[in-house]
Amino acid sequence: MDPTPLSTGLSSAEAAARLNQYGSNQLKPARQRAILLQFLAHFRNPLVVVLLAASGISALTGETTGAFIIGLIVLMSVTLDFVQEFRAGRAAEQLAAQVAVTATVLRDGMTREVPVAALVPGDVVLLSAGDLIPADAWVLEADDFFVNQAQLTGEAYPVEKRADPAARPDVWEPAASHGVFMGSSVVSGSARVLIGRTGSRTALGQIADSLALLPPPTAFERGTRQFGLLIMRLTFLLVLFTLLVNVAFHRPLLESFLFAVALAVGLTPELLPMVVSVTLARGALRMAAWRVIVKRPSAIQDMGAMDVLCTDKTGTLTEARIQLERHVDAMGRDSASVLELAYLNSYFESGLKSPLDDAILQHEEIDISGWQKIDEVPFDFERRRVSVLVERAGARMLAVKGAPEDILRLCTHYEDASGAAVLLDEAAAARIDELFDALGEEGFRVLGIAWRAVPADHPHAVVTDETELVFAGFAAFLDPPKASAGEALAALKASGVAVKIVTGDNERVTRHVCAQLGVPVSGVLTGNDIAIMNDDALRARSEEANLFCRVNPAQKNRILLALKARGHVVGYLGDGVNDAPSLHTADVGISVDSAVDVAKQAAAMILLEHDLKALHAGILEGRRTFGNVMKYIMMATSSNFGNMFSMAAATLFLPFLPMLPLQILLNNLLYDVSEIPLPLDNVDEEDLARPRHWDMAFIRNFMLTIGPISSLFDFITFFLLLTVLNANETLFRTGWFVESIATQVLVIFVIRTRRNPLRSRPNLWLSLTSIGIVAAAMLLPFTPYAHYLGFTPLPAEFFPLLLGLMLAYLVLVEGGKRWFYKRNDMSRGR
Repeated sequence: MDPTPLSTGLSSAEAAARLNQYGSNQLKPARQRAILLQFLAHFRNPLVVVLLAASGISALTGETTGAFIIGLIVLMSVTLDFVQEFRAGRAAEQLAAQVAVTATVLRDGMTREVPVAALVPGDVVLLSAGDLIPADAWVLEADDFFVNQAQLTGEAYPVEKRADPAARPDVWEPAASHGVFMGSSVVSGSARVLIGRTGSRTALGQIADSLALLPPPTAFERGTRQFGLLIMRLTFLLVLFTLLVNVAFHRPLLESFLFAVALAVGLTPELLPMVVSVTLARGALRMAAWRVIVKRPSAIQDMGAMDVLCTDKTGTLTEARIQLERHVDAMGRDSASVLELAYLNSYFESGLKSPLDDAILQHEEIDISGWQKIDEVPFDFERRRVSVLVERAGARMLAVKGAPEDILRLCTHYEDASGAAVLLDEAAAARIDELFDALGEEGFRVLGIAWRAVPADHPHAVVTDETELVFAGFAAFLDPPKASAGEALAALKASGVAVKIVTGDNERVTRHVCAQLGVPVSGVLTGNDIAIMNDDALRARSEEANLFCRVNPAQKNRILLALKARGHVVGYLGDGVNDAPSLHTADVGISVDSAVDVAKQAAAMILLEHDLKALHAGILEGRRTFGNVMKYIMMATSSNFGNMFSMAAATLFLPFLPMLPLQILLNNLLYDVSEIPLPLDNVDEEDLARPRHWDMAFIRNFMLTIGPISSLFDFITFFLLLTVLNANETLFRTGWFVESIATQVLVIFVIRTRRNPLRSRPNLWLSLTSIGIVAAAMLLPFTPYAHYLGFTPLPAEFFPLLLGLMLAYLVLVEGGKRWFYKRNDMSRGR
């Protein structure tokens, strides 16, 4: 590998060649299987394999036409499933790519943003606070560069990294001061690094197998798995029962086996993965229209179930247009000295600049030409302050800014009106506290500013230097409330989502913002309160409180865990370095496009606009997605299951099979086609009004209520076909095939809503597809292909009978549905 020109970086051509040589910079590069292999993977379903094998045996015994039709139906069903899932997967990938983490790279002599996966050995990368380390690299230049490499070492405290020209380039140890490693994050400072190892060759890549633990399944994922297992158990019992009955009655063994397998195919919710995938993909696309990008599609379901949202107020409840409005001394008078000290601190600070720093640095009239930075103590969330050691004309000074409470605690003197340092006695401290409180009552966010003179030969700044400070005054900032926030908060509350504000600001400022937005305060907990509480006490208090002030990252995490322990589905909205642990802990981690890399990586969703309205729209979309998946599940557990149960039971008293195997498969295929538009369906407003949770007991009880109604009508149909039409076995199968399709498909219009079906408008495509499928089933017996499918033309008197049966069936299912929901609501105390 040729050496990299460090001043210009690699050329684009060289980078492309190295990417081809070393591969993508991913721990486990995604293996893109050929489309044909993806399609063939859908044939791994054991039932499909058994069915194809059985149809092959059937062909060998001379039943070539039936075997061909069965094979064709299976092929169509698998193709339908594959196409829908493939399109959904592509849509989800394209959306996630919009918010992929990038790195600032020097190439062709210019800096540019490049996807992390496209980095190669030899790339020169620029890093600053908040960035993720994209690969293993050597430090070329560093400025107070501290990184957190806990993922590799378990060490929670940041470590400083610096350039070391004498170090061996082949030494890759986390303890090496010149090396940085993939998976670490930059806490403060900046650096220029040279990529040495990428992808699976990195230190993290070598232990990737032990780290590649899948996240725990969500409640929805667990629920769909439980549902699938329930149906599979019932399928096994029914198929075994059917097979034993047919063998006992000495019916043809191969035909009986094909019938049992076809019955299993009809009972299996094979469309569920496709319905879930397509519904989630459509939900992601709809959320993208609201400027919400979904990185993890399953999070859409969690969003719909979310009933508590924890968020900071900056940028969410306020405009995030922070301005430095006042800079006052200890007596509350405007002070140029306070502004100068704050400016020096913010200007020379090498860590991630906060919006408060940006507001301070707007005052470009401050002349810093005579000042020189010597060292700094970076900001951290435990100390809540940052100190810079600066020098001018041979004199050195430590300039400190941070949380007022912490700054005042470290001060022994304060500046009086003349600028002289005066002893900070109790009276002065009380007066300063009153000034701080008064600024907070007016809605100002406040930083304490202090300084300390140090000897001219003082070489470095360390934490122990932050003592015996001289209090200079306060820098007071205003961040106006966001006009849309009050309306969005009201909408979230009306939708059953409690919003809890978790902030590093003090209580008075937060109360002021809440008062301006019309948000009632139900309870307040401060960081000091939480520090002395055990987990049980916090679980109790976190339920009633909606303001958590002056909290550090560890306390934020405890709050989320306490709320989850109370049974809540918790969302967390954050964009800072300190928010990454909470974004991992929350059921739904939400960040914004302008967030630091660490936060964006941890989040499941990214807001392209920092607006609660978009978040509210995402919550409603999650509930809509959940509702449409539940429609399919409720169909599978009621009408569809009832019909298949009737078919199994009919083998007890009928001298022939109630349907041929290929007719069952065709029935299943037509039913599947009618269900394809379900992800597009409208959802009633009342189903969007409250959080939706997976409830297996609800599904089981619905099946036990509606399923028997379906089976009852099937038995009535059997009776009428045999007694009124005097049907032979071919006419019986034809009549029941048409009746089965009609009732199975049309009942979706009853089950899809809690309302009267005439007062809930379904999606147009669902209506057209369902009616088209029923019409096709009615016309099928009259086509030239009817004979090959085992059908015969139906007599004219069948259709009035069918119409009466359908109307009676739909009315009875509607009655059963209303009784079920009324009983269910009463049991839940609604």
